[in-house]
Amino acid sequence: MIEYFGRVLLDGRPHFATCVRDKVGLLTGSFLAETLPPVATWCPLDQVKILPPVMPRVVLAVGRNYRAHAAEFGNEVPAEPLFFLKQPGTVVADGDPVYLPSGMGRIDFEGELVVVIGRPAFRLSGPEEAQAAIFGYTIGNDITARELQKQDGQWTRAKGFETFGPIGPWIAQGLESQKLRLRTTVNQVVHQDGNTGDMIFSPADLVYRASQFMAFKPGDLLFTGTPEGVGPVKPQDLVQISIDGIGTLSNLMKAQD
Repeated sequence: MIEYFGRVLLDGRPHFATCVRDKVGLLTGSFLAETLPPVATWCPLDQVKILPPVMPRVVLAVGRNYRAHAAEFGNEVPAEPLFFLKQPGTVVADGDPVYLPSGMGRIDFEGELVVVIGRPAFRLSGPEEAQAAIFGYTIGNDITARELQKQDGQWTRAKGFETFGPIGPWIAQGLESQKLRLRTTVNQVVHQDGNTGDMIFSPADLVYRASQFMAFKPGDLLFTGTPEGVGPVKPQDLVQISIDGIGTLSNLMKAQD
């Protein structure tokens, strides 16, 4: 059974929540607590604004985790995960705008499965222990200023602009993470149509390997890489990323004021 968790805004106040079809249950506390808090009240989904499902302390990501994506840019498949950090200010919600800075050249979408950490995890013993530390999975868009990425030789600026890390709409708990279809459309035209089973390093393996050098906390995120088919966006493009069992993340691209 898949369960859905996130955060919503109702009457100007944020709430931790669970979602069942078209209704939202407002929880009495964080779903990341050791014991899941009860639902205080239910309300229609269309009465709330969806917020980022978590506000992470750390946003870790991995590059070239699909062979075909590495090949489309002429890169070799890495022998070890190619980890990098996105700053937390990149995180915005489903339905929020993504602001494209001017003068930065080509800016690309990258649809991804995102791991949400559910318990402290440091120097884990292996992927099995790492799997137990995963709370669930959400959808992410690793927006990238492609020319800056090539120019800088490292990716902090290219992937670190404010709003360059939309996530959501919900965290799905109870998924088999390596059997999920991922589709990305721009203005309803399909650009990516991949499967998480094609990852080089599985989500649990990534968490295990990353835990050897960093201490994860509940609510931290790990973007797991993107399949082939990434491409440029421009202002007024609507990017929608769908993953089986999770839903669809939708964000409108806008010019930076």
